[in-house]
Amino acid sequence: MRVSKSKFIAGVQCLKRLYFQVHRPEMAAGSSEATEAIMEQGHQVGLVAQKAFPGGVLVAADHEHLDDAVRTTRELVVNAEVPAIFEATFEYGGVLVRTDVLERRSRAGYRLIEVKSATSPKPHYAYDIGIQKRVLSGAGVNLEGTRLMYLNREYVFDGQEYDVSRLFTIDELTREQTISDAQISSRVDQQLHVLGQPTPPDVKPGKQCIEPVLCEFYEHCNPDLPSDHVSLLPRMRTENVDDLLASGIMSVHQIPDDFLLTATQRRAVDAVKSGKMWIGPELTGELTTLRFPICFMDFETIFPALPRFAGMRPYDHVPFQWSVHRQERTGAPMMRYDFLAESASDPRIPFLESLCQAVKAAGSIVVYNQGFEASRLDDLARWLPEHRSEIAEIKARLWDLLAVIRRNVYHPAFGGSFSLKRVAVAILPDMNYDGLGVTDGNQAGAAWGRLVDAATGAEEKTQLKRALLQYCRQDTIALARIVEALRGGVGLTGVPTATVKSETA
Repeated sequence: MRVSKSKFIAGVQCLKRLYFQVHRPEMAAGSSEATEAIMEQGHQVGLVAQKAFPGGVLVAADHEHLDDAVRTTRELVVNAEVPAIFEATFEYGGVLVRTDVLERRSRAGYRLIEVKSATSPKPHYAYDIGIQKRVLSGAGVNLEGTRLMYLNREYVFDGQEYDVSRLFTIDELTREQTISDAQISSRVDQQLHVLGQPTPPDVKPGKQCIEPVLCEFYEHCNPDLPSDHVSLLPRMRTENVDDLLASGIMSVHQIPDDFLLTATQRRAVDAVKSGKMWIGPELTGELTTLRFPICFMDFETIFPALPRFAGMRPYDHVPFQWSVHRQERTGAPMMRYDFLAESASDPRIPFLESLCQAVKAAGSIVVYNQGFEASRLDDLARWLPEHRSEIAEIKARLWDLLAVIRRNVYHPAFGGSFSLKRVAVAILPDMNYDGLGVTDGNQAGAAWGRLVDAATGAEEKTQLKRALLQYCRQDTIALARIVEALRGGVGLTGVPTATVKSETA
């Protein structure tokens, strides 16, 4: 049996995950469009990294022709005219690896370079590099060093061509960042033994289900829990959950009054036990700070590893869409405004200029998680300094509904989460996101990528545009209706009316 590098890494995370990948791959959750986009992003980073090694030769054989890749690699290794090999493929001891870059350092010596799309080293990279070192050494490659090559978050793109000497950081690994060959060999032996068994290993669910990546078999090992399970309290620490479960306490209804909980967790316990929404005494005062005209605002962005436009750094957010619902005064109809970039050109200026018009002279601008919108506005101020005063006015009027709800509201149906979708569905029984073509931010980013892709057909572009507009509008109408419900719930007059009477695009 042969194990690939990716499967070895999966086995380091969880032996059951490795077993399922090899023997029961059909049980895996389907690859989402967002996951595929992340994989493609890593591929693109790897291609750009190759430009730092001019003259390098790619081993082009795909995963269905790995034996050909091994033979081609062998020929390139002995060819002293080849300065670097990309996707060099080696097999040793039942493990097959493909290296990002194998750089020639002398006639018979090489340096292994692992390329990552992250902006800093991560602990689990040590296993990634360790298994490659073991296989290459076993295959007879003379390694003179190992390096980690990753994105430099401080690099600022000039909008022309990537300067790979500055876009990437190349670090030599310290002793603390490496795993010994003995440890790697032990892991390989353990994995091959597990794979030879008729049944999967007995591994209990834990942090390894989501770290360092979300396991594709998560739902198999983590079935849905009852709505009153103790782990569904907000920000419940794993140690506290373990303590309760060890004491035979699984339901919130069983938690003793003297068990140490945060104020928010205690409110959640009381709400679940009573079956009613908890509303704090300060909610009325917070809601009265809203001023007309009231705008309800939401942004959508992508944050690509490779900066797209001038002045941007790796993982800077590209704002491509906003939605605003606006009410001028009590009883006035709700007006709807939208922006959606429909081409691959830089959307930042039209995004901001149209937004400034939509929220002009607003008294309050309601958002959900003010830190996100405020940070995106700060980005725009950095890129477009001529608009700093307008941006400062918008930031001064932001009103964070998430913070207000966390301090003052808890519904049993929140299930420990304060996400907008969870809160909206709990507070507004008729609100749902079913049937939308886009249902979360990751999907929105992937959909926008297809929308602005020249290869996408006109009919699909129309469908994508409709889905993106519906999704973003759903979020801002949810903000308006939640505020409406909360104001009505505490008996305030002048409740905003969330019915949309007219619109402009």
